[in-house]
Order: sequence, then C-alpha cells, then structure tokens
Amino acid sequence: MELRDIEIFLVLAEELHFGRAAERLYVSQARVSQAIAKQERQLNAVLFDRGNRRDVRLTAVGRQLRDDLLPVQASMRESLERARVAARRVGNSLSVGMIPGNVHHLRGYWQEFRSRHPEVNLRFRHAPFTDPFGALRKGELDVLVTWLPVVEDDLTVGPVLFVDDRAVAVSCDHRLAARGKVSVETLADFPVTSAQMPLYWGETIVPSHTPAGRLIERGPLVTDMGQLLSLISHGEVFHLFPAHSVPYWSRPDLTWLPADGLPSLTFAMVWRTGTEGAAIRSLAQVASDLGRLPAALC
Repeated sequence: MELRDIEIFLVLAEELHFGRAAERLYVSQARVSQAIAKQERQLNAVLFDRGNRRDVRLTAVGRQLRDDLLPVQASMRESLERARVAARRVGNSLSVGMIPGNVHHLRGYWQEFRSRHPEVNLRFRHAPFTDPFGALRKGELDVLVTWLPVVEDDLTVGPVLFVDDRAVAVSCDHRLAARGKVSVETLADFPVTSAQMPLYWGETIVPSHTPAGRLIERGPLVTDMGQLLSLISHGEVFHLFPAHSVPYWSRPDLTWLPADGLPSLTFAMVWRTGTEGAAIRSLAQVASDLGRLPAALC
C-alpha cells in the first residue's frame, strides 16, 4: 500500500462513514472508495461491509489490518517528528563547546557569525578536559574549541583561532610564588595533577619529561577545574595552563607565573567528520575570513 492509501484506510476505519472520512481527508468520496477498492483487490479480501452506502463496518480482515497498521502509523509519525526536531536543531542552532575559558576574548568570531547568520542560535557550553571529545561524538556539541593536536579518525580539525603562551599556577604561599617565571626544568621538582584524557593530547598540555629528560611526576587524579584549583591552592600540586587562563581563573589564593621553555599551544575548531552542515561550515568560514586572533588579545 502507498502511505496515502494507508491513511485513507485508517481514517475510514475510525469514521466508518465515507462522507465523514472524505471531509476529514480533504478528498472526494470517490477518492476514498477508489483507494479502498484498490486495497481490497491487492489483498484479495473485503475490508469493509458496505450494507449501507454511507455507514460501513469493518470485516474481520479489516479489523486485523487496522490493528496491525495503527502502531505502524504511530511509529512513522514519531519518526517524522524526531526528524523535524533534528532538522531544527541542525539548521537553527549551533552548540560550541569551549575547553579554553576565553569565550569573551573570542567574541569577534561569534559577533561576526551572528551578523551574517542571525537565524542561527549560537550557544556555548563548557567542555571538560576529561573525555574531551565525548560530547562531540554523542552529538551534544556541534563544534569543540580545543588545543591541538587532535588526531582522531572520526574528527575533523578546522581553522586555528589563536596561539597561546603557557602559565603556571601555584598556591600563593608556594616557594615558587616569589619567582618572576618558572623554568620548564623546574616542573620535575614538584608533582602536577593527572587526568583521564588521550595520552598524546594530555602530553601537549603537561609533558611527561622536561627537555633535559627529567620525569615530571604525576600527582592526584582530577576530574574538573574546581578540584584542580583546590589542589593547587592547598599546595599539593602546581599545574600548567594556557596563558589566557590567568584573567579567567585568578583568585587570591593562587599565583600565576609565566612558564619558560615550553612550546605555545594552538587552539582550533574541531567537529565530528560527516556532520559539516551549513551552520558548521559558515562558522568555519567566519574563522577563516577573520584569521587567527592576535596573541595580545587571547
């Protein structure tokens, strides 16, 4: 049966009246009769008892077909509604996850995108440094802003947004707090925190060894930024951050120092390969048109 013929059958099975069914379907009574006759020929069975030309009754075969088709029709409607919801989400909103904390400093990209595409609702979400790509893979985020490298078969790396220096956070009474900066070799003298993340990706933010080959000791396992800052504040560890973190995470119990001897971090847009809809492509185009953010503005 064609979908329209199924609808005609089910409406007539409910109304049990050709005239009311035709009015409800916005078709002629002849169209209803033709559809039912076609179905009966295909099934080689009578679906309705037409004792009265207007009021009819379902036969046993008709009742069975109705009972079998109703859940199918309901499932189709639910599937179509889910598709409509998904289309609205993809077409009219874009969820950006931020591992760096500098949404405000990157506002030039967001403002330009909104001016070009006011119909798209641009939303921002905090993205954790543990399981950093999980939300992308689950479809909870459309785009992730993160440091590179990202070497994942199912993820695409887009335009670079900014390149950032490095900073060290220590407790305000830590013996390093009085220094003007912290050398990379000093990292081997104190424990840093550890976190569950891809090894190569975590090595970029905190290397396992100094350039001279000294082991950088891993301390307590952390799961979120609040826990990390608390451990630093209590003097149990110190930790490396992108330099842009300083104004966003400054607090009286922490001291921030430049990290000397470590390479800069490069931050870019990343998305799940195969999901590059119009909104993602447009955001990437804005980033490409504006270019990377000057270091002084990160």
